[in-house]
Amino acid sequence: MDQDSGGSRRRFLQAAAGLSGALALEGRAAQQDVSTSKLPTVKFGSSQITRLIIGSNPFYGYSHFNRIFDAQMREFYTQDKKLEVLKSAERHGIGTWQLHYNDQPLADYLRYRGEGGNMNIVLLADFELMKNPKILPDVVAKMNPLGVGHHGNRTDDRFRTGEKGKVREFCKMVRDTGVMVGVSAHNPAVIDVIESEDWDVDYYQTCLYRVSRTPEEARAEFGESPVGETYMEKDPERMCRMIRATRKPCLAFKVFGAGRRIDSAEERERAVRFALSNIKPTDAIIIGFYPRYSDQIQENTELVRRILSA
Repeated sequence: MDQDSGGSRRRFLQAAAGLSGALALEGRAAQQDVSTSKLPTVKFGSSQITRLIIGSNPFYGYSHFNRIFDAQMREFYTQDKKLEVLKSAERHGIGTWQLHYNDQPLADYLRYRGEGGNMNIVLLADFELMKNPKILPDVVAKMNPLGVGHHGNRTDDRFRTGEKGKVREFCKMVRDTGVMVGVSAHNPAVIDVIESEDWDVDYYQTCLYRVSRTPEEARAEFGESPVGETYMEKDPERMCRMIRATRKPCLAFKVFGAGRRIDSAEERERAVRFALSNIKPTDAIIIGFYPRYSDQIQENTELVRRILSA
């Protein structure tokens, strides 16, 4: 090798090394930008929450499809995988996590906090917390949620059976803990009653599909009953009218109809755009992620940013 060719090779390697270093720094900077750039937020009590909240149903195998899909979700979502997804959500700008109360979610939450997770928590009462609300003070002390909401299916059931007083009593017990008081519901009429009776409630979790209809209720409304849960195309419009009728913050969920509206990027965008355009500017949406086949966190955070920036 002559002197000129050797010098050229050294200059090439030096340039390549410089380029690699620059690309590495650029990559780290980009990652840092993602992790420090939260999605748009709204006021939630004395705090701020992101307008996209990560939900928990897929974490624990609640597919709202069938037992096979439930099992696939539980197989995929080891605790390590849950933590990986939560941290990815946080890096992509999601600042709020909605989870329900049970032993496994509590263990996941404690590990998440122990590993430096910083998302706000909105807790949905379930399982033992629904059966024994006297443990509310201990649960709030352990998990420090922004708010605790009465579970939606239990809310609809209790209103249906004339036991709405139990829901109101639960709300009073939440108020005594000092955190925000929430009620989750799938039926807009339930929220209408709470509003008309001026309950001491701070926020609602509002399902865009009234999946809690009984077969008898479905037959009375539509003349027939579906096989499985009820997902009617006009349900989001019905719930969004109720959402806009209350001044209280609403956290809208089942934006994709529990995965029934994700067959194309265009359909996903229509669903998210409808939700964000038809709830109040002070409201947020909850989406659960199952990133087994695509990076749903990146896809949906980019979609929400684009829609809200417009």
